[in-house]
Amino acid sequence: MTDASSRPLRIRDAQQSDVPELLEMFVELAEYEDLTHELRATEKQLSEALFGARPAAEALVAELDDPPAVVGYALYFPTFSSFLTSSGVWLEDLFVRPAHRRSGVGRALLAAVAARLRERGGERLEWAALDWNEPALRFYSGLRAQTMPEWITHRLAGEQLDRLAAEHSPR
Repeated sequence: MTDASSRPLRIRDAQQSDVPELLEMFVELAEYEDLTHELRATEKQLSEALFGARPAAEALVAELDDPPAVVGYALYFPTFSSFLTSSGVWLEDLFVRPAHRRSGVGRALLAAVAARLRERGGERLEWAALDWNEPALRFYSGLRAQTMPEWITHRLAGEQLDRLAAEHSPR
């Protein structure tokens, strides 16, 4: 295991040139989560989502120097709370390559997202974790993140989303 503390770690905004490396890490994450069957992302789509005219998300990358290597990323997008009437962030992905886990990279990425949120006046950082991912759950528990067991995530996608959208008749 590489110890990130022995090499300078830098957290920076993702750049257009990071898109291929980000996609490689998407594949690694999908393999870890046994979700490769759901992975459809392309370089063009990711580039548009992060750097297009109306970016849908932002990404930070963790980079070790000497030699330079991207070892993780955080992908997130804005949310809004009606109760707080304040913005927040949904952390879609927090991924650190296996050789660099347990070395502070994940914590540094999450701290950078939290700092970015606070700089913008946001009040809430939220994410989901798979119930079987014990290493991630221990990590989040160590941060004193609040588990929200009373909230159940729901999703509409594909045909189900199309069916509901078809019910809308524009006026």
